[in-house]
Amino acid sequence: MLSRVQTVSLKIRAAVEHLFTGPQALALLPALVLAGFWLGGETILIALAIALPLCLALLRSLGPVRDPVSAEDDVDGSERLTRHLDGTLRLARRKSLKCATVFVELDDYDSLLDRYGHAAAGHVIAHSISRLQSALRSRDKVFHIRDGRFAIAVAPVRRLDMDVALQVSERLQRAVEEPISLDATTIYVSASCGMALSSQIDGTVGRDLANAAGLALRDARRYAPSAIRAYSPDMHLPEPNTPGIENEVTDALEAGQIVPWFQPQISTDTGHITGFEALARWIHPERGLISPAEFLPTLERASKLERLGEVILYQALRALAAWDNEGLNIPKVGVNFSPEELRNPRLVEKIKWELDRFELTPDRLMVEILETVVATSPDDTITRNINALANLGCSVDLDDFGTGHASISSIRRFAIERLKIDRSFVMKVDVDSEQQRMVSAILMMAERLGLDTLAEGVETAGEHAMLAQLGCNHVQGFGISRPLPFDKTADWVRAHIAKLGDPPVIGRKMG
Repeated sequence: MLSRVQTVSLKIRAAVEHLFTGPQALALLPALVLAGFWLGGETILIALAIALPLCLALLRSLGPVRDPVSAEDDVDGSERLTRHLDGTLRLARRKSLKCATVFVELDDYDSLLDRYGHAAAGHVIAHSISRLQSALRSRDKVFHIRDGRFAIAVAPVRRLDMDVALQVSERLQRAVEEPISLDATTIYVSASCGMALSSQIDGTVGRDLANAAGLALRDARRYAPSAIRAYSPDMHLPEPNTPGIENEVTDALEAGQIVPWFQPQISTDTGHITGFEALARWIHPERGLISPAEFLPTLERASKLERLGEVILYQALRALAAWDNEGLNIPKVGVNFSPEELRNPRLVEKIKWELDRFELTPDRLMVEILETVVATSPDDTITRNINALANLGCSVDLDDFGTGHASISSIRRFAIERLKIDRSFVMKVDVDSEQQRMVSAILMMAERLGLDTLAEGVETAGEHAMLAQLGCNHVQGFGISRPLPFDKTADWVRAHIAKLGDPPVIGRKMG
């Protein structure tokens, strides 16, 4: 906080600088010059001509003037939050009241930034703050913690239990997820929430309550998008970036704790399963299920992504062989390949060996490549490996299409067989005509290029139906099934087949 003397000094300095640089200077300076010449003649006139620029240069050299009223806004958002919560907790204890903190985070902020740019992301942040404030009481306060993350300090009240906190979180989530108009388009976002009640924590300072809400949000992020989780004391476990976590993740990889979970992909024509995507999950002996967002950066820093790929590939092919042995018709399994793996000149030989180990033909493996890799890779080992895998008989999927700015020429150069349309284009496609036009354009391009298509992140029956009508070949997402551990996949497959019966074919949009 600024002292009173500092505040007065800043105000004086701002006033002086404004006096000589603002619009009023047009009237002030000629009058000053005339007065100086009249009082002191040519000597004073020369002195003013020299002194005024020097004074302004001195003021500017001290740095920009900050408005004392908003100076606190320059302090880190987390610091302002904890300082505010310190006072909130003291008031709650003194009056025997309860308070809470809710963290709200946009699920796909990085994708939003990549797709629309910094200006649009700033627009979304500003709208989100405004909507959060409108969903709260005047005594509650919103803090912008970092890009895409907000914290809400719920002011002390007499009755605040888990049900009430859940209602508040749901209201905040709905407010943020309302569509945002930007120029000629509409932006859709989803948000996850973590909440903590003052009655749940052992600590007595604001940082304790903020940390509890942060832990709840971390848990919600594992089940994103649009997840809500409440803090519980057993969440007090090491953060993924604490010292020693690199060794822990590496040991977990070798100990078999990091395994693939499988998310089904189905045909929009028949409803039949057309494949499973293998997604890495860490089954921690104490923390339980950990999403890749928490451990992949650590493995990348430790240069272990290639080893992770080997583990996931082995487990995925073993699962495919096991499904075959059970008589389940799973045509393919998809595995994500990192740039580190694709730079290995012996990658194709490794893939051949793994396929032979399980007596599987290459067409049973879908090689999933991020669009960013295709968009930025020159004609080098990565290109040769991808094309060699395609020539071997593996299908090549271009993942997160629409976010990496891959050109048509690069799509053809990499022997891509299927485009996986990014979730950001799929959200609300059943109700937003702009989203429909974007997806239609992608599907039309894919059709002209002879490419298959799959939509990711399908969450509702309406999105599923609209994508089928627009002509998308396959869908994948929480609306069909969340990722499943291997031991639950067979039951899911049988249940899915049983409910299909003889489904009607959803009519396609006429070209």
